Amino acid sequence: MEAFLNYLLYQKRDSGHTITAYRNDLLQFKDYLHNEEQVEELNEATYKQARNFIAFLMEQKQSAKSVNRKLSALKSYYKYQLRNGSITVNPVQKLKGPKIPKRLPEFVDEKAMGNLLDPEWFSNDFEGLRDRLLLDVLYQTGMRRIEVIQLKETDLDMHGLQFRVLGKRSKERIIPFHLTLKRNLEQYLQVKREQRLDNGSLFVTIKNEPLTEQAMYLLVKKYLDRVTTLKKKSPHILRHTFATHLLNDGSNINAVKELLGHANLNATQIYTHNTIDKLKKHYKQAHPRSGE
Repeated sequence: MEAFLNYLLYQKRDSGHTITAYRNDLLQFKDYLHNEEQVEELNEATYKQARNFIAFLMEQKQSAKSVNRKLSALKSYYKYQLRNGSITVNPVQKLKGPKIPKRLPEFVDEKAMGNLLDPEWFSNDFEGLRDRLLLDVLYQTGMRRIEVIQLKETDLDMHGLQFRVLGKRSKERIIPFHLTLKRNLEQYLQVKREQRLDNGSLFVTIKNEPLTEQAMYLLVKKYLDRVTTLKKKSPHILRHTFATHLLNDGSNINAVKELLGHANLNATQIYTHNTIDKLKKHYKQAHPRSGE
C-alpha cells in the first residue's frame, strides 16, 4: 500500500488530500476484510468480497459520492498492483458503484456578492483587510481552497495583473485579476509589512503563520452567512459563483475551463446549466411569441 501511495505522490503528483483520502479508504477496506471476511491482505481480496464491501458501505447510509470515491481508490490501487505483477486478477475491475444523483452547483447571485464585498462588513485592521481580500481573490479567480492557501507573495505579478497558481498534479496556470483587486492587494501587503508579518505565504494570521484551510473555511462561512441563505457556505461555493457568473455574462466555456484548471470540459459544463434561467429571461424579453 505504501508503494502505491508513494507512486501517487511522486509519479502522478497527486495532492496531499488525495493521498490521505486514498490511504483512509484502503485502510477501511483492509479493516473490513479482516473483520468481516477473515482476509488479512488487500491483495487476497476477491470480487465478491469487494462487492460485499460496497454493499456494507451502502447499508451504513454513506452517500453515493463517498462510496464511489472509495471504489475509485480501490480501482486505482488494484490497477497498480496488477501492472506491477503483485496480483493476476483485478478484483474490482468490473465492479460498479451506485449512481450519483445529478445536482447543479449552487452559487451566490451577483447582488449578494456585491453586498459580501462591501467594505462596511470588515474592520479596518489587518484581519479585516485580509478577510475582504481573501473573499475577493476567491471570487475573482475561482481558485480552489488549497490553491489559495498555497499562494506565496512571489506568485503575484502586480505589473501583469495575474497570479501563478499551482493546481492539481502540480500543473501551473495563470489567472488574471482586475485593477480593483490589485489595489486591495497593495493595501493588504502594506499593512502586512507594517505589522512585521514576513511570512512568505500571501494569507497569514496575526501571529505570522500561514492561514489554514479550516480557518479559511470558517471565515468564508461567517461572511456568507450574512448575505445568503444557501445551505452550503464554503470557499468552493465562491468557485462555483466565479464560473457561473462568467458563463452568464457570455464567457467562452473553454476559457472558463482553463481558468478553473479543469482537466476536461465535462467538469466545466455543469456550470452551463445555471444559465438556463437567464436564457429564459432573454427569451421572454426578445421572442415575438414569448408572451402568448
